[in-house]
Amino acid sequence: MRDILLIIVLLTPPMLLAVTVHELAHGLVAYRLGDPTAKMAGRLTLNPLKHLDPIGTLVFVFTRMIGWAKPVPVNPYNLRDPKRDMIWVSLAGPASNLLVAVVSAILFRLLVNMPLGSGPLVDKVLLPMGMMLKLSVTLNIGLAVFNLLPVPPLDGSKILMGVLPYKQAIAYSRLEPYGFFILIGLIFLRITDYIIFPVIIFLRSLLL
Repeated sequence: MRDILLIIVLLTPPMLLAVTVHELAHGLVAYRLGDPTAKMAGRLTLNPLKHLDPIGTLVFVFTRMIGWAKPVPVNPYNLRDPKRDMIWVSLAGPASNLLVAVVSAILFRLLVNMPLGSGPLVDKVLLPMGMMLKLSVTLNIGLAVFNLLPVPPLDGSKILMGVLPYKQAIAYSRLEPYGFFILIGLIFLRITDYIIFPVIIFLRSLLL
């Protein structure tokens, strides 16, 4: 029980950072491209409670690699070029997570290479900080890679719809009502283990 609580305590800050950065990036890019929907909904905020999704958070806790947040509302019809701009809005979340993963990895490497010695400061502050930075690398890579899956409502589906010809995009969009169930099925049938976990582990090994 103590180990589980320790994992949750260490997991919480990097998880909150990952989902907040991801959704804020979507909202900011949409706002810059002409859509104020996220701003009007109060989602252009660093408050992680505005972005958490209960089921997505539980998936984070169980897998320690993947999960999702509550999607930022975007109205494509407010964008200057809806088809093209939705690609940029959708890419913003995963790109921001990869940036956070790189920064976390750099800080982790700096911390590991410091001549720390031992003592209360190391045990109670620097060691947990190092573990959270390492988790931050994994979680941010996981959130980026997972969201690039072409399954509605993930970012990958919107990117794919943006590059598909009009008729094919319309046909593909009909999957959207079933996307959540497809997603849950992929996770609980452990198909994601074979599709994206190897990619996450490979990218994590490159950074760490």
